[in-house]
Amino acid sequence: MLDEYKKCIETCYLCAVACDNCAASCLEEESLEMMRTCIKLDIQCANICRFAAQSMTLNSDSTYVQELCRLCADVCQKCGDECATHEHEHCQDCSRACHRCAEQCRKMAA
Repeated sequence: MLDEYKKCIETCYLCAVACDNCAASCLEEESLEMMRTCIKLDIQCANICRFAAQSMTLNSDSTYVQELCRLCADVCQKCGDECATHEHEHCQDCSRACHRCAEQCRKMAA
């Protein structure tokens, strides 16, 4: 694994865990309908983060890694923005993790 990938891999996995936690916690909220978009984005974000991290771990072609990281950054940004609109602590934690991951993935995509 390339050293330059390590920080991004770690950030992607931390984001995936935050998204999983947020989705599970959102399912426990009373107003489930209000959380629908958040849950959907959490699941999508966790999946793309794990895939991007796996691709970097496997030392995939750098062109593919850049494209995956660009896509991951976009999904993380959207998920983080959505989570930020909710006051729940798990959503706020997820939002921060997503925005950190989006920033890190943008660096990898550059």
